Amino acid sequence: MSAPPSQKGAPIEDRRQLVEYVASGSKPASEWRIGTEHEKFAYRKSDLRPLPYDGPDGIRAMLLGMTRFGWQPVEEGGHVIALTKDRCNITLEPGGQFELSGAPLISLHDTCNEVNEHLDQVKAVGRELGVAMMGMGFNPKWTRDDIPWMPKGRYKIMREYMPKKGTMGLDMMLRTCTVQVNLDYGSEDDMIKKFRVSLALQPIATALFANSPFIDGKPNGLLSYRSHVWTDTDNDRCGDIPFVFDIGFTFERYVDWLLDVPMYFVYRDGTYIDASGQSFRDFLDGRLPALPGEKPLMTDWVDHMTTVFPEVRLKRFLEMRGADGGRWRRLCALPALWTGLLYDVSALDAAWDLVRDWTNEERAILRRDVPRQGLQTVFRRREVKDIAQEVLTIARAGLKSRAKRDTWGDDEAHFLDTLFAIAETGESPAHELLELYHGRWGGSVDPAFEELAY
Repeated sequence: MSAPPSQKGAPIEDRRQLVEYVASGSKPASEWRIGTEHEKFAYRKSDLRPLPYDGPDGIRAMLLGMTRFGWQPVEEGGHVIALTKDRCNITLEPGGQFELSGAPLISLHDTCNEVNEHLDQVKAVGRELGVAMMGMGFNPKWTRDDIPWMPKGRYKIMREYMPKKGTMGLDMMLRTCTVQVNLDYGSEDDMIKKFRVSLALQPIATALFANSPFIDGKPNGLLSYRSHVWTDTDNDRCGDIPFVFDIGFTFERYVDWLLDVPMYFVYRDGTYIDASGQSFRDFLDGRLPALPGEKPLMTDWVDHMTTVFPEVRLKRFLEMRGADGGRWRRLCALPALWTGLLYDVSALDAAWDLVRDWTNEERAILRRDVPRQGLQTVFRRREVKDIAQEVLTIARAGLKSRAKRDTWGDDEAHFLDTLFAIAETGESPAHELLELYHGRWGGSVDPAFEELAY
């Protein structure tokens, strides 16, 4: 999640400014970039326990250790809670999940180099502290009570509000990890088409990346428990948002939905002020109970945009949010999937032709069933693995058409190889973990902390 805003921004005088802010993300294809984010569980190798914030092997020590590589600390309330360097950020999720928010980059070759460099740095610092990190969609071992909360003001407010809205909000905050990619759009029409395609196909990505079959050290009966968690986190701000498929959907329609999502907080003078459940529309009118008489700044709107969690999120770019965290090859594969589908005109058209007649009800059923059944989910009388192979073929053609080559002359299509292998078997990554659990791991998840470590 985001670090505190670094500047106040301009005051908002009119709702049109909010629409114009989102619309200002439109840019020509020559300026489209790829921004990859991935979260990791950090733990002590000696006892497989989560890291506290303080202490010689805590999260703060990890952050400060990273500064040797040129990262600059970001503080809140006297605590280092993020790092920044060269348009990148390292931030902390509520339970200490270590997140890289990568720079906007031209190619997937650049993206994968960034991922590898980051993981090399993390491992170098971790070796000195006796700390390791791994990627899974849901923590396989730790209970909520096992996990220390990070000292970020927004998390305290969310921690108190989430249980009022659903049963699994605290699990989302403390025990989940994802990999996602942020991609650009060229115009309102381009945004609409990309939004619809990516929202419809998000369950396909969930199936390909499903990697969270354990809870509290035991199988949980699902393949992507992380995805299941989002179904009862806070339905005011999560899910499929079917209005995106309505005739007449626009930037303005998304802004109107976002204005009706209850707020979490307002950030002023280094402090997060609790505004949970209050209305941004009232804020625009100067009637916010948390700040009576004040009108919002643009940074308040930007903050509010980060507090909605649909499967695809619109800012001044589109965020793909449906995948579990996983092994390092899949950290490069997720941006490859969506870049191939969305950044080539022919591929985008083909993807839209695939999903354009799917109904709201069908998309909801797909989203409901995939966390449990993965690639073996039956949809329109065929398995999701068959749809996944078709989607991957479209994405591969899109990447080849882009013809972004590395120094050896290879294009970006090979980053999809690991997903083709998964789709061809029809078994999500979680199946492999369950096989290990029932076999070589002897009914324990502890070996995951060694074998899945980056």
